[in-house]
Amino acid sequence: MLEQMKRLFAPIDMTQGRPVKQIIAFAIPMLIGNIAQQLYNTVDSIVVGKYVGDNALAAVGNAGPILNLLLVLFVGISVGAGIMVSQYYGAKQREELSKTIGCCLVLTVFATILVMVLAPFVVMPLLRLLNTPDSIIGWCNSYLMILFTGFAGMAFYNILSGILRGLGDSVSALVYLLIATGINIVLDLLFVVGFQMGVAGVALATVIAQWISAFMAFLKLRKMKDVFDMGKKYLIPERTYTLNLLRLGLPSGVTQAIFSLSMIVVQSLTNSFGEQFIAANVIVMRVDGFAMMPAFSFGTAMTTYAGQNVGARRMDRVMQGTKEGTAVAVATSTVITILILLFGRYLMEIFTDTAELVELSFHMMKILAVGYIAMEVTQCLSGVMRGAGDTVTPMWISMVTTVVIRVPLAYGIAYFTRSPELPGGSSSCIFVSLLISWILGACITAVFFFMGRWKKKAL
Repeated sequence: MLEQMKRLFAPIDMTQGRPVKQIIAFAIPMLIGNIAQQLYNTVDSIVVGKYVGDNALAAVGNAGPILNLLLVLFVGISVGAGIMVSQYYGAKQREELSKTIGCCLVLTVFATILVMVLAPFVVMPLLRLLNTPDSIIGWCNSYLMILFTGFAGMAFYNILSGILRGLGDSVSALVYLLIATGINIVLDLLFVVGFQMGVAGVALATVIAQWISAFMAFLKLRKMKDVFDMGKKYLIPERTYTLNLLRLGLPSGVTQAIFSLSMIVVQSLTNSFGEQFIAANVIVMRVDGFAMMPAFSFGTAMTTYAGQNVGARRMDRVMQGTKEGTAVAVATSTVITILILLFGRYLMEIFTDTAELVELSFHMMKILAVGYIAMEVTQCLSGVMRGAGDTVTPMWISMVTTVVIRVPLAYGIAYFTRSPELPGGSSSCIFVSLLISWILGACITAVFFFMGRWKKKAL
């Protein structure tokens, strides 16, 4: 029994065994973990929506694009770390692996300091830029400022869990996240319902929970002495590893920045439809977060799988795993899409008791439903390309779909659907534009994947 537990929490060598079994075994803890991660924001929304009101719900959701924008540095470091760790682990290069992990930790410290210094100067101007209604802007600001004050916990958990996943250990990150999520739920209820702290209470609960998850992930890495070394000499970043991390990670960071900026631009359009639509948008995005979990989980699994097998020079296994993993991912998303169409209205009722808000949210959710299948294709194929070291192709595809397609389409639909009854146009433009960008993104990604240029990008 003890030996089985050790294997469960040990790194997985994905260069051996049947590909689809390895991918699923890695993706399932990732999926559960991503669901738990989404619970952070979802529980915040449920608690403030039920116990504070619809405006508080709108405030928490409205803060999302700004939070994501300031996370771009950590997205870059995390992606670069995952690729390098998986490739060096697959190639059995202990020294290079140790230097990569040390470099990641040091870069995370500098990036955290930078974000914490910048946040007080940019949060309120960005909220003004979003045309945030005066009725919720104060709540948005206090929510974000508390999150950024305790930002180190969020930053280090994401980086450390990324390193663990690169080593093939998705179970440890899951366990720490589940513990932190449970703490977050308890503290949400304590601070908001018990202490009547409102929006500030859910922010404080999130900060405390994420610090705990980061600390547990760090202790786990300290114990993995059979896999890599963590001495002082590895905490002095070497130019080669720093440049490789930036080369591999920056495209993903830039992708996240562009995506966040486009979301800010679209959020401005969203805010023009009023508080009720903002609240409906928050509900849809929370449910959307869960619906997207299989895509992100399989995408990350494919990155680790491809990275390890590219490092081991097993391109035959990369292609076999791509076919099998993508097939399972698409089947999973198809089931989720059907469930959303059948039971989505009940999900909306979890967040609010306002009937009009439930109906509006469900209508928007039905527009997006089929797009989740397309996102599975995009995430799986992009994951393989990233794992092989090609982070640039997914970056520019994301730029095209979000900036060139999604944003102009949203504003274009709003403009051409204006009428005396709808002076600002149809609010459906927000979700119709997103659906079209997802479908086109899947088509473009498939074309460039089968062109095969990503195979030449390995470290």
